Amino acid sequence: MTWTVGFDLDMTLIDSRPGVTRAIDTIATEFDLPLRGVELADRLGPPLDQLLADAGAPADLIPALVARYRALYPTVVPYIPAMPGADAALAAVAERGGRVVIVTGKHEPLARLHLVELGWQIDHLAGDLWSAGKAGVLREQQADVFVGDHSGDMRGARAAEVAAVGVTTGPCDADELRAAGADVVLEDLTEFPDWFTEFEARAVS
Repeated sequence: MTWTVGFDLDMTLIDSRPGVTRAIDTIATEFDLPLRGVELADRLGPPLDQLLADAGAPADLIPALVARYRALYPTVVPYIPAMPGADAALAAVAERGGRVVIVTGKHEPLARLHLVELGWQIDHLAGDLWSAGKAGVLREQQADVFVGDHSGDMRGARAAEVAAVGVTTGPCDADELRAAGADVVLEDLTEFPDWFTEFEARAVS
């Protein structure tokens, strides 16, 4: 059986906080706004315009802030590392002949920069999708599993009717992930290969 496993990107496969903090602090200075990059970076998950609005950015400036952020973003990509266990998690799927898809709220061209930077070869990338909005791609790609760090990711997995795997490397703790529909919660991706082996064994038994 060929498995298709979907992964979120920010705070699931990559630790976006150092780069996001740099980019937000830069635009805060340029636009003379009281935004703190570290605070936004700790709430990653929702779309950038929503994060900015929640942080108090003036509504009329948000389109310009988003545009400037996206222009700056390539300069911060080198500061964003893979999460512990990310390479092994992707390899665990590939070694079984499976397919890897990444479904992320990050703007797709920016998400692709990370794949190039980290040398990751995947089967499909879909960006600019959030929460239950991820379900359509997961269904189209015939995903069996979706792995994410945010309650929105669990809602996306539930809407797509795939196994929902939460990791507590983002802003949501285990209780929040379970409340949003997680079937299993892992501390981080270092636990994924063993879980995936067990998942596969149960499915084919």
